[in-house]
Amino acid sequence: MNLLAFGGEASRKFVTNVGLITTNGTFGDDIMACEWTNHISYNPSLIAISVSPKHATHKNIDDKGEFGVNIASVDQAVMASISGEVSGRDVDKIKVLEELNFKFYKAKKIDVLMVEGASANIECKLIKKIDLGDHTMFVGEAVEVQVNNKKPLVYHDGKYGQVAFNIPKPSEEEKNRFNDIIKRYHKRVL
Repeated sequence: MNLLAFGGEASRKFVTNVGLITTNGTFGDDIMACEWTNHISYNPSLIAISVSPKHATHKNIDDKGEFGVNIASVDQAVMASISGEVSGRDVDKIKVLEELNFKFYKAKKIDVLMVEGASANIECKLIKKIDLGDHTMFVGEAVEVQVNNKKPLVYHDGKYGQVAFNIPKPSEEEKNRFNDIIKRYHKRVL
């Protein structure tokens, strides 16, 4: 039994960002909402996305070996919904979104459109492709990055939201107590 199957209770406990993945290839300029978008290395700066082989985005990345990662901002929930609910195999999602007044711009170092107003825009060149279960992980090296002063959209339990920073970090007194305990259990190297 797959304990984290789609819609399973445990899989709904994850909190993720919403990556708007932009590509160009067999299916033309396309965008998809990708819940599994992660920064996995600082140097070099690597981004991993997991995409089902049935998606147009998968074929477009296979075609061109590049993709844009646009971290959706809190005011892009409609864009994320449209990008995730219809297939680029059937619908020109870029045209739909443009008609709804969302804007795109040409990437500087790759041949894809990027999402204007995203929290961050990262242009990636594919360096590795790994088949994992029912998805393919594409690992791209960031070749151009633009960061905007917008809060990222988050996804949890089938809903969009935003990060709230209202849980206090441990006080200095608590940190000192933790450090005293950590020192007592420090492992000795042989």
